[in-house]
Amino acid sequence: MRGPDEWDGRGRPGGPGARPRIPAPRPAAEDHGPLPGLPPVPHAVPGRFPDRAPSHDVPAECESDDDPVTGDETGPRHPPPTAPSHKVLKSLLGAWALSACSPEETAAVEEHLTDCAACAQEALRLRDAVALLHPADSLDLDPLLRSRVLEGCLGRRPARIPVPQWATPFDAEAAKLDALLRDMGEAEWRAPVRLRWFDGREPVERGSTVGGVIGHLMAVDGMVATALGLPDPLGTDAPEQPGPRRRTEAYWRAQGGQHDPRAPHDPWREQSRALVRTVSFAGGGSAELPVPYGKFDLSLRDAFLDRAFETWVHAGDIAEAVDYPYKPPAAGHLHLLVDLAARLLPTTLAQRRQAGLAAPPQQLVAAGAPGRSLHLEVEGNGGGDWYIALDSPGAVGSPEGVVAQIALDSDEFCQLAAGHISPEETAAGQQGERAAIREVLFAAAALSRL
Repeated sequence: MRGPDEWDGRGRPGGPGARPRIPAPRPAAEDHGPLPGLPPVPHAVPGRFPDRAPSHDVPAECESDDDPVTGDETGPRHPPPTAPSHKVLKSLLGAWALSACSPEETAAVEEHLTDCAACAQEALRLRDAVALLHPADSLDLDPLLRSRVLEGCLGRRPARIPVPQWATPFDAEAAKLDALLRDMGEAEWRAPVRLRWFDGREPVERGSTVGGVIGHLMAVDGMVATALGLPDPLGTDAPEQPGPRRRTEAYWRAQGGQHDPRAPHDPWREQSRALVRTVSFAGGGSAELPVPYGKFDLSLRDAFLDRAFETWVHAGDIAEAVDYPYKPPAAGHLHLLVDLAARLLPTTLAQRRQAGLAAPPQQLVAAGAPGRSLHLEVEGNGGGDWYIALDSPGAVGSPEGVVAQIALDSDEFCQLAAGHISPEETAAGQQGERAAIREVLFAAAALSRL
C-alpha cells in the first residue's frame, strides 16, 4: 500500500506529498442524447434455437418462459403485487377523507372499505368531520366590512361629532372605491372604462380610463365642495356656468397632458373626506343648503345622496373594466338612494314634457279630485313602495289616484336610473295605463347623465 508521499500532485501515484485520488463523478449517459437501442435478449428454449444461450445480462427470474411461437406459458410469471395490510389502509383513512391520497392509495382504500365494516364506519365519521371544517374564504376583504366595523364601534361608543345619516352612504361608497383603487397598479389605472347614460332619447356611451373617471367624480363633487365653502378642485379652469358635464369636460381638457393616471386619486380622496368632515361639524341645519346643478338645484341632503349613487355606479364601471367583483351598497343606504330617484321622477317627467319628449299631463276631472299616480314597487334590498305623481311635479302621489303599477328589482331600478339599461330592456311587471308606464320608465332613465 502506498503512503502519502508516493502520490504526485495530480492525484496519480508516485508524487511526493500528494493526496489520494478521488475519482470525479461520471456523467450520466442520458446527458449526451438518447440512449442507444438495446438488442433483444435471446431466450433459450429447449428444442429450439440450440445455437443460442440464455442471456447472462438479465436475471433468471426476469426471463419469460413463454413459448416464442405459440405464446403459451411454459413457466411461472411474476407474482401480483400484494395489497397493503389492514393496518396501513386504516392509517390512510384520514388522508382519504381529506382527498389527500394518491390515485393508487385511494383505489386501495375504497376497495378495502367494501370488505371492512369497521373501517367503513370510521371513514364515514371522518368524512362528516371534514364537512364541519370551515370552508376556504376569499382573500379579498368584504366591501361592507368597514361599515360593519364602524357600526359596531359606534354602537359601543357613539361619535362625539356623528356623521349625518344622509351623508353616510357617500362616506361608505367613497371608502369602498378608495379601497379598490389602492389595490390597482399603474397599468390598471390606464384600463379603458365605458361611461354610459341616457340622454333622454337614446343610450349614449363615452370612453375614458380609470384615472379619467376619478377625475370626473372629483370635478362633480366639487359642486358640493364650493357650496360648503371648500376649495374648487378645478381652480381657475372651472367653467362659468355650473353643471356636471361642463365641469367634467373642463377637467379633462386641463388634464389632457397628464402622464400619471393615478394623479387624481389623492385629491379626490382628500376632497371626499373634507366633504364628510365639513357636514359633520356643520350639524343638521346644513341639510337644506342649496347646491346648484346647472338647470336645477338640489338640497345638500339630496346632493350627498346623488354623489353616493354616482360614486357607486362609477366604481362598478371601474370594477368591470379591471375584472374585479364589487358589491352594491348596504340595504339601508340603498333604500336612501332608491328613495332619492323616486322623489326626482315627477320633476324629471315635467322636464321631459317641457322638452316635448312626453305627453302633456291630463286635466283633472273635478276640482279637488286626486291626481293620477303610478305605484312604483321596488323589491329586494333597499326596496319599498312609492306613489309617483304623474300630472304635477309639486303634487304628492297617493294610492287613491293610482292608474298604473310597475314592479321591479332594486338593482334593476338602479341600473335603469344610471342609464346602464334602456327603458325598453327593463323587465318590469307592468299593469295599468301603458302610456303612464312608458313615461315613468323613460323619466327614470333620464335621471342618468355624464
